[in-house]
Amino acid sequence: MDHQKAAVHNQSKTLTPKTRVAFGFAALGMAVIGGVYTAMLTKFFQDNMGLDKKWIGIAMIIYAIWNALNDPIFGEITDRTKHRLGRRVPYLRYTAPFFAITFAAIWLCPEHAGQLLKFTWMLITMLAYDTCYTIVGLVHGTFIPELSESDVERGKLSIVSSLFGLLGTLLAFVIPELVRPGGTGDNVSLTPFRVAMLIIGIVSSGFIFYSSFVLKERKEFSMVDNPIPWWRAIKSTIINKSFLVYVITSFMCTFMFAVAMGAIFYLSDYVYQSPYGVFPLLGALFIPLTIGVPLVAIPLKRWEASKVWTVYLLICAVGFSLVYFLPVALIPVAIAIAGFGYSGNQVVNYIVLSQVVDEDEIKTGVRREGSYLGANALVTKPAQSVAIYITALILAETAFVTTQANGGVPFLNQPESAQMGIRALVGLIPGITLLLGAIALIWFPIKGKRLTDQQQTILDMHARKEAQLASMQQKSSEAELAE
Repeated sequence: MDHQKAAVHNQSKTLTPKTRVAFGFAALGMAVIGGVYTAMLTKFFQDNMGLDKKWIGIAMIIYAIWNALNDPIFGEITDRTKHRLGRRVPYLRYTAPFFAITFAAIWLCPEHAGQLLKFTWMLITMLAYDTCYTIVGLVHGTFIPELSESDVERGKLSIVSSLFGLLGTLLAFVIPELVRPGGTGDNVSLTPFRVAMLIIGIVSSGFIFYSSFVLKERKEFSMVDNPIPWWRAIKSTIINKSFLVYVITSFMCTFMFAVAMGAIFYLSDYVYQSPYGVFPLLGALFIPLTIGVPLVAIPLKRWEASKVWTVYLLICAVGFSLVYFLPVALIPVAIAIAGFGYSGNQVVNYIVLSQVVDEDEIKTGVRREGSYLGANALVTKPAQSVAIYITALILAETAFVTTQANGGVPFLNQPESAQMGIRALVGLIPGITLLLGAIALIWFPIKGKRLTDQQQTILDMHARKEAQLASMQQKSSEAELAE
């Protein structure tokens, strides 16, 4: 750690291990619920409830629109909140029980209801669930920029969150396999599955609820800062060059992972064809990813966050690209390289966004993490929809033979064009996408002396806000004594 970075770190807020663990528990709870929801939603309503794909399609279109719009809405709302507990903690604490309720309610759809009622049930519970998920997820993300000015401390918080989140993602793969109902019809009991979903909702939301009593936000931002007008807030976000560069790279990372993970099952079934299913490829991805996450702290001590992000994106790009070129037997090696590279994105992404938030506070005088996280989600969430379309398009254009077209039996001997198309989806396309994301970071302006000066300015601003808050509290106490 160089002298300038050490000086900034020493003046910044230091986070306790208890704070980091509580933050990680919240990440664990969200990862488990979110992962199970993603894995089971379509199967439950299509296979177990018998809901027609037409109704599912309509529900998903409405859901996608709300899913993209609610992040910037709630981002602005939380930034403007003035509550005795702060701007963030009340939403984390009081939304957690509703998060459990809305998640559990999804799976309580009446089995023998008509199509319209099942569609209505699916739509309403999805929208309610996603609203809660957006609130807790957005608020959780705001703590990384807010709790400390130091990139090192932010990195530690991000590392713990990533490790807990990866554990939650792994559990989200395993749990559905253990508890999912086996089909449709009167002989299949949904009760064990529904009980399991209720337990998952209660326990996972309990982790989030617990974290709200440990995480202590900095009240000077809610008590001293006066929110800027809505239009000025929106304008200052969308014209911020640093944010525009950041969001390009963030979009590329989201798109890349959605394409790669969406096609990894195709790679396993039709190219790699392991007798152990997808687990060897998932292991090749997640083991180096998990090992790599805490190791990101090493380059973060020496390099700026944007440089660290660039290096890891290039490593990940090389790994995914090799999936397209290497022999089949070496595909796990390529995926392992990509997994290690992706660990940098897991840790550094929010650190770079934190620097954007710091820059904005200097310009506007107001701390606005929620606005930037919401605006980022507005851009990145459509990347998942684009990824689904690209996957379907490439498979169709490369003469992929579907299971349905083969009489309900998987067609393992796919033509070479389809196999290369699958390799492109997991390899070449993510590789090129990540390369573009790394190139975009060349234009990220917060680096070098500008970054160092910004960090010192932020420390000075926060010291003044703390002093102002102390003065306000003293006057309030004196007024109460005078009464």
